Amino acid sequence: MSAGLTKELGAFVDWRRVALVAVAVGLPLAAVPMVTGEFVLHVLTIGAYYTILAVSWNLLAGFTGQFSLAQHAFAAVGAYTSGLLVYHLNTPLFVSIPAGVLAAALGGYLLGRLVLRMRTIYLSIATWAFAETYRIVLTAAYEFTRGDLGLSVPSLYGNVRPINYYYTFVAVAALCVLLTHVILRSPIGYFMRAVKDDQLRAESLGVDTTRVKLFAFTLSSAMAGLGGVLYAHYVLTLTPAIVDFSEMARIIIIVVIGGMGYFIGPVLAAPPINFLSTYLQAYGEWSLVLFAAIVIVVMRSYPAGLAGLLESQLRRWRRRAKL
Repeated sequence: MSAGLTKELGAFVDWRRVALVAVAVGLPLAAVPMVTGEFVLHVLTIGAYYTILAVSWNLLAGFTGQFSLAQHAFAAVGAYTSGLLVYHLNTPLFVSIPAGVLAAALGGYLLGRLVLRMRTIYLSIATWAFAETYRIVLTAAYEFTRGDLGLSVPSLYGNVRPINYYYTFVAVAALCVLLTHVILRSPIGYFMRAVKDDQLRAESLGVDTTRVKLFAFTLSSAMAGLGGVLYAHYVLTLTPAIVDFSEMARIIIIVVIGGMGYFIGPVLAAPPINFLSTYLQAYGEWSLVLFAAIVIVVMRSYPAGLAGLLESQLRRWRRRAKL
């Protein structure tokens, strides 16, 4: 990506509007711990974690058209990098956490160099194969990773009270949303959408589509790695289950129900979906059936997702206001 494009990041953002939205949304979120218990805070914290992953995947799949199935794997790369550095080398957290994010970004860059010339289903299969291979390695190398026995990592704040982690995860999720907004309002964002809409035409107009996709893939991986690092130092025990395909499926469901290709989609869908999946666990194996049924009904009724539904309602209200 050229230096000229990078310098223009944020030049087309209405920062006054961003500040107003931040205040309008931030104040209620800051007050949530005052009116809820620790269990609800825990569920909201995990919901914020999935918001980070969903926002990062939406940037890649929803706006660039690259349907990767390895987003959860990059979260695990960040989590395990930080955890293993602490476990084996007693590395301080202020070193291990950036190292985890950097490892995820580097992994995304290297994998992107290998697979981003592939199209559609081939890209999905290649990234899925990477994620499954990584899960198998984590399980098989149990003497180093602790495998299914679990890798113990220290907490971020020396305790496991959800309130501290709630504010941390919400703040990081907000920063990821803001970064996505800045990118989408920049020339890079327009190039990403051009690649999604018609890659051949974008190439004919002089867009370096490979570099644009690689930029999106690397940034998306770094964001997922950041979420994974924070998650590791919140749950305190890591197992290869973090790379189970059900994790990727949840990310896809959040983005699709929220509205793929809509900036606000993952933010609207992640918290309620996490609440729903948490409370449906009481039904055991039937929870998956109920969850799938709800997803089918929602997508059948609103194919554009919650963000599309909200947009259509706003249009109707504006039309009525004009009348």
